[in-house]
Amino acid sequence: MDAVENYTAVIPPTPAQRRGAGPGPLVRHCGPLPLLAVSLLAVPASFTVTGVAAGAAGLAAQALCLPLVVERWRALPGRLLPGAIGALSVGWSAWLLGEPGQGDPLLAALTAALRLAVLVVPGALLLAWLDPSEAGDHLAQRLRLPGRVVVAVVAAFGQLSALADAWDQLAASRRARGLGPGRGPLSRGRWLVSTAFGLLVDAVRRAGRVSTAMDARGAAAATARSWALPAPWRGADTACLLLGVLVLAVPAVVAALTGAPG
Repeated sequence: MDAVENYTAVIPPTPAQRRGAGPGPLVRHCGPLPLLAVSLLAVPASFTVTGVAAGAAGLAAQALCLPLVVERWRALPGRLLPGAIGALSVGWSAWLLGEPGQGDPLLAALTAALRLAVLVVPGALLLAWLDPSEAGDHLAQRLRLPGRVVVAVVAAFGQLSALADAWDQLAASRRARGLGPGRGPLSRGRWLVSTAFGLLVDAVRRAGRVSTAMDARGAAAATARSWALPAPWRGADTACLLLGVLVLAVPAVVAALTGAPG
């Protein structure tokens, strides 16, 4: 009996157990399906941003929900920085390429930037809580997706999570060979491009190894599968989905009230 208890004590907790342990934001207690649903619903919601007022209201509504999503506030700038850069670049491009006589180019640029921000912020924050293996369990058991598709999606998520480690390893190996970046911006740009190319080659090799391993385990021929963990739907999942729908509907409501052109 003692041996069984000692064995079970070293088994790592499941993602659901880790989320449910102790207090935390709302999404800490949610499964992967509402996180995926809200992230995908941000795509049609972004098309309802037809003016600065609608975009600002939608972004403000998302900002009010940050305490329900963020656990470590120090990591928030790093997660939002890529989206902020993308939104600024889109707004800058819209301002430069705006046609004369088509309205205020500054308003058009702000609308484009806010539209992209409304699109990327939910995914950038919610998908950080997504566990690939648990997402596969829920997609198969609750949505009844084919097992082959689910296994492929889980493998793809797993490879995405390994890209950061692969980048660090490539950068360290290139520096060890004396191929690190110089001080000038041109040298750093060349280093980033060459390292990104090496990461692409490594990703292709990883994909080949994963596909071979999946074929060896019968992923292509299996017709019936069993799943290791249950996929419950909790009250926190319902609350997260309803709140996400309400927040993402704010730009459409504001656009309708202000009469912004569609």
